[in-house]
Amino acid sequence: MSDDRAETASTPLEDYALLSDLRTGPLVSRAGSIDWLCFPRFDSPSVFAALLGGPEDGRWKLSAVDGRVLSRRYLPRTFVLETTWATPTGTAVVTDFMPPSDRQADLVRQVTCTRGTVTIEHDLRIRFDYNRAKPWTRRVDLQGTAREGLLSVAGPNALLLAGPLLHPHEAQRTEPQEGMEHRHEVSPKGHPDDYQGAVADRLTGIFRLTAGETLNWVLTWHKSHRYPPTPVEPQDVRERTVAYWQDWSQRVDSHHGHDELVLRSLMVLRALTHQATGGIVAAPTTSLPERFGGVRNWDYRYTWLRDAALTIETLIAHDFTDGALHWRNWLLRAVAGHPEDLQIMYGIAGERQLPETDLSHLAGYEGSTPVRIGNGAVGQYQADVVGEVMLALAALRNAGIEEDEYSWGLQKNLLRFCEDNFERPGHGIWEMRGQPTFFVHGRAMMWAAFDQGVRAVEEHDFDGPVERWRELRDRLRQEILDKGFNAELNCFTQTYDNTEVDASLLQLPHTGFLSYDDPQMLGTVARIEQDLLDESGLLHRYRTEAGLDGLPGNEYPFLICSFWLVKQYAHSGRHRQAQALLEQLAGYATDLGLYAEEYDPTSGRLAGNFPQAFSHLGFIRAADAVEEAIGKQRLNERQRRPDDAAGAPRNVLDQRLDGPSGTT
Repeated sequence: MSDDRAETASTPLEDYALLSDLRTGPLVSRAGSIDWLCFPRFDSPSVFAALLGGPEDGRWKLSAVDGRVLSRRYLPRTFVLETTWATPTGTAVVTDFMPPSDRQADLVRQVTCTRGTVTIEHDLRIRFDYNRAKPWTRRVDLQGTAREGLLSVAGPNALLLAGPLLHPHEAQRTEPQEGMEHRHEVSPKGHPDDYQGAVADRLTGIFRLTAGETLNWVLTWHKSHRYPPTPVEPQDVRERTVAYWQDWSQRVDSHHGHDELVLRSLMVLRALTHQATGGIVAAPTTSLPERFGGVRNWDYRYTWLRDAALTIETLIAHDFTDGALHWRNWLLRAVAGHPEDLQIMYGIAGERQLPETDLSHLAGYEGSTPVRIGNGAVGQYQADVVGEVMLALAALRNAGIEEDEYSWGLQKNLLRFCEDNFERPGHGIWEMRGQPTFFVHGRAMMWAAFDQGVRAVEEHDFDGPVERWRELRDRLRQEILDKGFNAELNCFTQTYDNTEVDASLLQLPHTGFLSYDDPQMLGTVARIEQDLLDESGLLHRYRTEAGLDGLPGNEYPFLICSFWLVKQYAHSGRHRQAQALLEQLAGYATDLGLYAEEYDPTSGRLAGNFPQAFSHLGFIRAADAVEEAIGKQRLNERQRRPDDAAGAPRNVLDQRLDGPSGTT
């Protein structure tokens, strides 16, 4: 499938909304189709996979007949999605949500007619195990009620649908059922939709509602060998769901020019955190391509130590230390054992085996194949990972969370892992599938790991072989300066043995290795701008043409790289450029405030797995950096004018700060 194709079969990512119950994350299209859902966990096999193929791969579409979407939004500070439909005869509001619960996994769809009459239609195609198992569906009594529901079973999985009955598509009536009067209508005995047992490829239903009427459907997953659970009461769990999210988000006290986007990004990070285990997934999706039609399609439904560590640092900066502590406990469980067994990523509960396989029967998003589940990068060595974790744990410690013997013991084991792998080349932050080498970013992060170990002993009186750590830290520093900085190019390079640059070098000041305005850093930034910025002003990770990653084709700009550049600009005095780039990037968020992994400037579309934790934490940190730089600049301006009276004319900076955007 060519990149310049005018029309595509795949729904643009910006048309999708994320739901979350802190265990899984379905995607709902603007047209009312749930095209991706894995039950009961983010990394479980899907029951709807139209996102990676078509309707026959599983979906649940609920829409208004002859209708159009007037608007959609999340209810304030929640992941409760509200979509307003208009038809020639009336209007209706569809509300989709998942109640956070540790008891059962429920997806609720609620329809209320708000004016006139509206006809609602369903198209439900359940496809267990990525459309490798079609269910056997029958009608059952709903436990604790006088109603009936539909039970669909395949192997170990079962889905119970409660609400007005749907019917096999072949037996669908042509006349709509009146919403309230016939909402529990049953079919005559012997009719094909009596569900004494049938493989129902497609369930449909048409329901007419008048103003003030509401219909509800609840889809609940459970293990097929257990008795179907009692359906939740939609209105009760809706109120609890709204209360949960609003209670969590009310602690966010942001003063950015992008308050709503910062808030939504923090909420996305929470939504991608598994409530029971504390594992943070990189994204709720798999195989959304880094370039439409390409082969760079990966499964991101796992917990990367790096991504989770950066997420934790971001949450700590916004006073969410409880979530950070939850992740530390996850980390302690996941990496328990011998240091040599450390992995870069794990399953949500700490699973170690994540074999990568291809689903050849799925056509792929925008025809991008292969569609992969599992991730072969699990076996890679990446030198930066321990440094990221040590920085996050130090931030947690500095936020007032006390270490215990177990958690400090973990960190000593991590440093032992670094020492054991001191001379080992790696695959780098971007999980390149070429030959291992010494990446400058990875070596600098290893330096940061030893540096944090030394600081913990010197500043917090922990025990450890500090002289040995100090020696390795200093050796690494000299090595990086000798082998990782090219004096002729006046920049740090991607690896010790090439002259390429890499956007990950923008993270060097974050490690404490050098300052943002260090001449060597400024030279590196200039080279990155020269080699990796495209004509749209967005940053690529590295030049794929160099062939180091071992993969064919190329990719779109990675959003987190541009967010890193915003932070670099902000902390090195380039405030106007920082804000201009931040404003540009803010414009790439969807109408619901969601970011994917990449952005294609040519088509104006988001690409890559969606929504992406890396992008959201990058946005938060970029916005924080710009706000901090503006505050410092304003303070400096005022300190240079100590005699400025309260009523004196304000300077241009103050006027800009108080303008409509609230930022310079």
